[in-house]
Amino acid sequence: MSEKFIKNYLSNWQLYVFLIPALVYIVIFAYVPMAGVQLAFKDWDFRAGIWGSEWIGFENFERFFDSYQFGSILWNTISLSLYSLVISFTLPIIFALLLNAFIGTRYRKLIQTVSYMPHFISTVVIVGMLLQIFNPRTGAIGNLFLALTDKVIPDVFANPDAFQHLYVWSGIWQSLGWSSIIYIAALAGVDQELHEAAQIDGATRFKRVLHIDFPSLLPTATILLILAVGNVMDIGFEKTYLMQNNLNISQSEVISTYVYKVGLTIGAGDFPFATAIGLFNSIINFILLILVNYSAKKINNNSLW
Repeated sequence: MSEKFIKNYLSNWQLYVFLIPALVYIVIFAYVPMAGVQLAFKDWDFRAGIWGSEWIGFENFERFFDSYQFGSILWNTISLSLYSLVISFTLPIIFALLLNAFIGTRYRKLIQTVSYMPHFISTVVIVGMLLQIFNPRTGAIGNLFLALTDKVIPDVFANPDAFQHLYVWSGIWQSLGWSSIIYIAALAGVDQELHEAAQIDGATRFKRVLHIDFPSLLPTATILLILAVGNVMDIGFEKTYLMQNNLNISQSEVISTYVYKVGLTIGAGDFPFATAIGLFNSIINFILLILVNYSAKKINNNSLW
């Protein structure tokens, strides 16, 4: 421990005391549970416990890789994750740029407030709203389609091909405004003298957005992209599970819902198998995080470390 750190600690010990609750929380809920990862390599015996169960190596992983569902589950997870990542990452940036270019301050604040509101609606309520709106007979869309065509609209939730679109775009409606906050804050810090100089040189509003506003967002966007890619395999379990049914399960079954079913549902309870799948998912996320962080550092020298 360096002398510089000791002096810093002695002069600011009160701040380090405030860190203790956060550190205790992280240790208890993030690091202590890591001991349970060994369950992925064992044949679980309730009487022997985690430490006393028989070590079986990579058998649980091999079971998952050899499963007939492995290909479809992995593809559903990756395709839905990338679809969601592309849309949910680009649209908040575009929304922030458009909002920043909006002239009327009063209307800009109104748009911001309205766009933030869906973020505070719970996932259960969002899915309930979707079920009501797209109900073929009693929903708003169903009634409108019936009035225009005198036919009953097909059930969207029964169509596997519609699941990903419904999942992603309902998520955009819910999170667009909230996700754009950090970009709006970054744009607020742009030196206005740059815009004034560009105006004197004859730059249009679009050119100023393209050459001043957008480059100012790149460092923030890069960090957020790295963090998003690090969680690319973690599809939101709650929303996916609530939107899932027997008719769309071919497209809606992802790793998170599969882990729940094989590990926690009644009659399954295969804890080692579920742990192995979850560990596989985390390893993929970790590898992607390292690769994207390394690439970002090489390309524009912006990275997490």
